[in-house]
Amino acid sequence: MEQITSRSNALMSHMRRLGSSAAYRRERGEFLCDSPKLLEEALRWGASVVAVVCTCGTALPPLPDGVRAVEVPEDVMASVSPMKTPQGVVFTCRIPEAELPVELPGAHYVVLDGVQDPGNVGTVLRTADAFDCDGLLLLPGCADPYSPKTVRATMGAIFRRRVWMCSVQEMARVLRQSGLPLYGAALRHDTVDARDVDYGRAALAIGSEGRGLSGEVLALCDQTIRIPMSERCESLNAAVAATVLLWEAYRQR
Repeated sequence: MEQITSRSNALMSHMRRLGSSAAYRRERGEFLCDSPKLLEEALRWGASVVAVVCTCGTALPPLPDGVRAVEVPEDVMASVSPMKTPQGVVFTCRIPEAELPVELPGAHYVVLDGVQDPGNVGTVLRTADAFDCDGLLLLPGCADPYSPKTVRATMGAIFRRRVWMCSVQEMARVLRQSGLPLYGAALRHDTVDARDVDYGRAALAIGSEGRGLSGEVLALCDQTIRIPMSERCESLNAAVAATVLLWEAYRQR
């Protein structure tokens, strides 16, 4: 195993930039992950792992040929890990091909509109994976799905489910081409109880808790959905709302 002891080493600098800059991640086509658990998930699901860095004495699982394996002291690990308390392993993966296809063949998709919190975006993807949702479409204004905080919140779902970043116009085109109606979590004249919706094939649009769906996305919705709740409560955050609707769609299968 290769050994590095300098924080200013090129690989260490590269990893720090991957952890802090979305533009750099897009430029290099890589993202940074941390923890042995995420590494196990990445290898299990065939992610394209590029380099693995661990602290001295940390046991690594068998790595595919061509993966760079590096051992570093704890102070160097602390300089590259995005966590306050490093777990002894960080690694980089190639960002999967992210071009939106001409048509979406699956039954259920989630569209997030302006959801800026990385934890919410990651939790939605984790929930989508749990309920066999086919993918996640992120509109402008959403958190980067490949930031360390988002990746950590997915609990490995980032390696199993497709994520696309697209414009509202691109989203509308692919849903129309795929014959998928868009159901928005919002209040409008045509709003129906979430328990009364036919989720056979559909995309579910969720906005941020503070702003809800944008007017542009709301205008594209074929139906709007209300989650019944206590009158004392005005709204749910994006991850919780998505969980309720995805569970309801899953229950109907």
